[in-house]
Amino acid sequence: MTYSNRLYAELAAGDEATITRIVTPDDLYVFAHVSGNLNPLNLPPAPGECAPADPPAAPSMWVASLFSAVLGNLLPGPGTIYETQNLRFHARARVGDKLTISVRVEALRPPATVVLATKVERAGELIVDGTAEVRAPETKETFELVELPELRVERHRHVQRLLAACANLPAMPTAVVAPEEENALLGALAGGRDHLIVPILIGDEAKIRALALSLGADLTGVEIENLPSHDAAAARAVELVHLGKAKAVMKGHLHSDELLRHVVKSQGGLRTGRRISHVFVMDAPTLSQLILVTDAAINIAPTLEEKVDIVQNAIDLGLALGLQKPKVGILSAVELVNPKIQSTLDAAALSKMSERGQITGGVVDGPLAMDNAISVSAARTKGLTSLVAGRADILVAPNLESGNILAKELTYAAQAEGAGLVIGAKVPVLLTSRADDEASRLFSCAVAMLYAHWLETGKSAVAPDAEGGR
Repeated sequence: MTYSNRLYAELAAGDEATITRIVTPDDLYVFAHVSGNLNPLNLPPAPGECAPADPPAAPSMWVASLFSAVLGNLLPGPGTIYETQNLRFHARARVGDKLTISVRVEALRPPATVVLATKVERAGELIVDGTAEVRAPETKETFELVELPELRVERHRHVQRLLAACANLPAMPTAVVAPEEENALLGALAGGRDHLIVPILIGDEAKIRALALSLGADLTGVEIENLPSHDAAAARAVELVHLGKAKAVMKGHLHSDELLRHVVKSQGGLRTGRRISHVFVMDAPTLSQLILVTDAAINIAPTLEEKVDIVQNAIDLGLALGLQKPKVGILSAVELVNPKIQSTLDAAALSKMSERGQITGGVVDGPLAMDNAISVSAARTKGLTSLVAGRADILVAPNLESGNILAKELTYAAQAEGAGLVIGAKVPVLLTSRADDEASRLFSCAVAMLYAHWLETGKSAVAPDAEGGR
């Protein structure tokens, strides 16, 4: 696409140009970064904060900057140089408003000055008006439309949405095993502070209190059970579930197998009739929807029979998180069944099992390569027309290595915020990484709380995604 500028001699009084623009939350974030104006009234609420009655107001100077889009692109166009601008502000523009930005040539002043009336309106209401004086381009040129580098705002709106869904649910008593490290302790206490969990700290009490003192963390009212042995602490956490004192178990600063040994033991553990599996819930700014990745932490090389439970566990969690009919993509290296690639055979079998009601609650399709599982354009290029291709909510990895790599790639390369949960036991088990920070552990608390609510009621506490997703 090409467009041309207009020289002084080509302009006449009464010439007009108009564009429209919808104010988005990302506009406010970008302006704050560029200008340094960090006025909280001009920013969307942070994750976990209550939304204000009115949408955030756009800074007035951001609204004023929209005139440059008309002057620099359309009238007079590229090569235009600002000389002066005066403005009068009449009302505030807010997120979601559709704005009409107009300029009109009022006078021409030799040798090259153009005087223009400028205004921004919202559904006929005047937001700002004024006068601009610019120097018209000196050289007639035709330009190709510039394709700018893509700009993405790192924003975890799904984290905010799920935290908000927990607001009316009762805090969940949670046995926290060995919270003897900074992130583990602060994450548990943050969950308590935000009324997601009621932490019961199980571990070396002396270490826990010394750590809290060094961090300035308040343990007032927090129950602590003194069990210095990690093995004994894990066993006690499982016991508290059986006693009805805990509705979830959270991993602290110990190895996963130390905790899971007691979760899966045949006598006194938390096993059900289904195999346990791990699900990462990922909120990546580059993706419109939540992505669930499984299994990346427990089942090393799952068989087809084990994958049935892995898929069903993930679907159940997806339902708990408000997905109406989770779309499950069974991943492999290719999207065609190849007898030499076992993961493609498993994927085809899982898809057919879903059709026959052996897996319920979701739509399963595979094999799918990673690109055509989450990209509609990639799926179309490959000629895939299923309900899942390009729109997967759940990604089922062939094995632990690939699942773990995928989850960590989303975390560190796509800047995703992740929650980790073990599904298939009698209660949710928060299997966070020892490297997870407080925000990630808080997100895991919210996911566990919503899953526990779904287990008890069969209903999701999460409202439909207002921004659509996929």
